[in-house]
Amino acid sequence: MSADMTETQGNWLSPEDLQQARDQMPVVYVDAIPVRVDDRGLVTEIGLLLAATHDGDLRRMFVSGRVRKGERVRDALLRHIEKDLGPLALPRVPASPQPFTVVEYFPDPSVTGFVDERQHAVSLAYVVPVDGECRPSQHALEIAWLTPLDAFSPDILVELADGRDRLLRMAMAYCGVLP
Repeated sequence: MSADMTETQGNWLSPEDLQQARDQMPVVYVDAIPVRVDDRGLVTEIGLLLAATHDGDLRRMFVSGRVRKGERVRDALLRHIEKDLGPLALPRVPASPQPFTVVEYFPDPSVTGFVDERQHAVSLAYVVPVDGECRPSQHALEIAWLTPLDAFSPDILVELADGRDRLLRMAMAYCGVLP
């Protein structure tokens, strides 16, 4: 999960209140894997963000973030896509999006293999076609558009930490792309 900056607008928690909530209950997230598709709807490229972790490592990541209280999942997806890919990404999010899977992240990697050392998080995962110009923002240093074959190279998969390599495989299998 990407670490969101504390928002000061509307219904957001202070850092202390967020930590207390994380200590007491799962937090709802969205994960979005941006893709480019051809005119037949086949995935031609996968967008992977490169971002620095809180301990200074560089990792490949997906668009990811919390769902706010009172926020529709679709709106959370659009907000995080714009935050991570910029306002000109032009994502194609349906009116009523359906996740391809639900992922549970835990601090303990032995529970599910999906890891978030801060909390237990439940994430609705989506594959989202984007048509526009993407420019990384917030915490991302770059976005790399890779063919599915390149995205499944060992050098890239090792950069997808904490189970995200598995999530990428699940997403592409859902799209009919098998490495």
